[in-house]
Amino acid sequence: DSFDILGDGVKELLIGRDDGMLEVYNFESADDPVLLYDHALSESIVSIQGGCVGKDGYDEILACTYSGWLTGLTTEPIHREGGSGEQLKLSQEMQSKISSLRSELENLQIKVLQEREKYQQSSQSSTAVSSVPVFSVNDKFTLNKDDASYSLILEVQTAIDNVLVQSDVPIDLLDVDKNSAVVSFSSCDSE
Repeated sequence: DSFDILGDGVKELLIGRDDGMLEVYNFESADDPVLLYDHALSESIVSIQGGCVGKDGYDEILACTYSGWLTGLTTEPIHREGGSGEQLKLSQEMQSKISSLRSELENLQIKVLQEREKYQQSSQSSTAVSSVPVFSVNDKFTLNKDDASYSLILEVQTAIDNVLVQSDVPIDLLDVDKNSAVVSFSSCDSE
């Protein structure tokens, strides 16, 4: 998207990438764009948009991720400086916003517990039918020309517990910074 997030009359370029990087570029001159800001999200970004959403006068960047999470980055200052020994007082509006968010969170936690209990009861009945849920898998297998390696990227709308990679030829698995997996090698019986 292109949006004037700085408010200087010139639109910036907003980029959301498959690897979860959100970037803001400025065109200060006719040369290459200049990276102003970047932020890493934990999954791929499928949509990005600039605009005024939360509070008048403060522009935001909204990004939607693969699993449906909506993330917002705002220009509204969130920190206030206080002098030495001064206590910071929240405005009435901020206090009411915090209390409404806390009550909403408590209601959601209660609903989750109720649904878990319903599921437990229905799964233990004699007429229960179990089925494996169908998940949409976002997968990419791309060649990295710089080091002659392939990147395998898997995204699912739920937690991934295990990934099994089986190959007929020997392979080396390389670790990357964004990887939180624990790699385990085992030989395969060819028969």
